[in-house]
Amino acid sequence: MTDVLIRMEGVAKQFNKGVLAVQDMNLTINRGDFVSLLGPSGCGKSTALKMIAGLLPVTTGKITLSAPTTKSEQDLGFVFQEPTLMPWAPVFDNVWLPLRLAGIDRKTATTRIRAALAEVGLSRFEASYPRELSGGMKMRVSIARALVTRPRILLMDEPFAALDEMTRMKLNNDVIRLAAEHALTVVFVTHSVFESVYLSHRVVVMAARPGRVAADVTIAAPWPRDESFRTSEQYVHECRKVSAALKATLNMEDIDH
Repeated sequence: MTDVLIRMEGVAKQFNKGVLAVQDMNLTINRGDFVSLLGPSGCGKSTALKMIAGLLPVTTGKITLSAPTTKSEQDLGFVFQEPTLMPWAPVFDNVWLPLRLAGIDRKTATTRIRAALAEVGLSRFEASYPRELSGGMKMRVSIARALVTRPRILLMDEPFAALDEMTRMKLNNDVIRLAAEHALTVVFVTHSVFESVYLSHRVVVMAARPGRVAADVTIAAPWPRDESFRTSEQYVHECRKVSAALKATLNMEDIDH
């Protein structure tokens, strides 16, 4: 399906102290797309993601989300850089939180919570507390919490940046699997060329000062993907292509400044 789900038109974000974080950002994301926003620190990736989520107001321009075809407690699931779990609550209650806020009692929510935990491999840890979990496990809880409301759009803000490489690769595979199984539309913020190419249908390279779309690179490889793609010549080729787009963006900034 190629119908547009998210549309950004001339979007700008200026903060109170006059900092222009994003300017004239134009982007369309189709239903079922996995799109990564790639760029250096301070290029407005996270700001753009939070505006899509409605967590930050747009200064000028507009962001349009197509109307959902089915009702959900939340249209959007958001996974932050940090797991943002309640330290005093067990895993089960952390995943229950968005359903509880939607007025769904614990008993009614139990089947869905346990299904979400099973999908991220944490069925045996529903009674554990965040302090008892590794960094990767905490992030899995965060992903389960984002998915338990059955959203159609999943927004992820550098969720694996602080994790070791092996854990990051495993979670990349999990996200691809979950996105495919649930027909999710995913917008994923990352600093990593390698991660963006592995995960995405498209990599949107952002220029900084102020943030805007500098390149929109289609990854011409079958999706969903598995570990065999990481060692393929095509992966190397696509990484070079995205790296060249990123380098061109950085060179453009040097000329501008």
